[in-house]
Amino acid sequence: MAEREGYVARIAREIAALPRVENRTVSTVYFGGGTPALCDLRPVCTAVREAVGPVDEFTVELNPRDVTPSLLSDLRELGVNRVSMGVQSLDDKALSAMGRPHSASMAEDAFTAVRKAGFDNAGFDLIAGWPGTTEGSWRRTLERAVALGPDHVSVYTLIREPGTALDVAVGDGCVKLPGDDEALVQHDMARVALVRIGLERYEVSNFARPGRECRHNLAVWRGEDYVGIGEGAHGRVGKRRTVGMSGGKYETSLVSPEADARERALFALRLAEGIDLDTVANRWPVLAEWIPRWKMELESLATHEIVRKAHGNRFVPTCRGMEVCDAVMARLA
Repeated sequence: MAEREGYVARIAREIAALPRVENRTVSTVYFGGGTPALCDLRPVCTAVREAVGPVDEFTVELNPRDVTPSLLSDLRELGVNRVSMGVQSLDDKALSAMGRPHSASMAEDAFTAVRKAGFDNAGFDLIAGWPGTTEGSWRRTLERAVALGPDHVSVYTLIREPGTALDVAVGDGCVKLPGDDEALVQHDMARVALVRIGLERYEVSNFARPGRECRHNLAVWRGEDYVGIGEGAHGRVGKRRTVGMSGGKYETSLVSPEADARERALFALRLAEGIDLDTVANRWPVLAEWIPRWKMELESLATHEIVRKAHGNRFVPTCRGMEVCDAVMARLA
């Protein structure tokens, strides 16, 4: 407990110092990791109010097993206005295989409690392509998911992370990962189900009701600065990149003006709104020499229906384009 209190106090001190260090306007706060139930967030929220005033969007991630009426009441009192829940699946067999401590019914009850607590901006995430997930079991997960009436759903495709239990099981031959085609089929099933209830795909992995897009992540994809505080948190301020390490330390690296601008500009290809080359040229003059090449490449991709050209020099990804977004970005980088 003392360790947690000390960690929260350190985070609060760093937040309090932000305006003096960065001198920037803060409009969103995202408290990730699913750990608010394990910490008293009052020092953090007090620091945010005193340092930057009210923010437009204050998100916390929650694990279903940690949700209680008292926790939700405290979060609302502290100014939290958006909840993102780590559901991953609504199939008990898949949840058990993932090592998740909650059941499908527990996740449903937790989300219902979030709604009853008055959060009118709430959603959760799902993982497509988990080993052993059949088309039938995934369809049932989607049916249970849409029945909850979420405002936002993130559908992530399974990634094999080195060193994880899944990675070891795959390496030992105990688990076989589904092929890319199978994962894409599940992701498209999710797209169809979510669009049917009014959620629009505004980013590669994210769906939301109009006006309920995650403003924090939108800022990242639109090339804005963001400050990462705490262990594992990434930050991008100017040409500086940071990663939070243990003990309050940060690993810092610097990128060139050109590399910084390319990163910020190309992230737009993850968004349904796409990339506007005229806007890019005006915002980042350092990319002037890149614009003609990008235009040629994007026009070529348009002939293959990976992107389509909208008005002016705006190119937006097609459904297929979102499936191969990483490859498109790598091609332009």
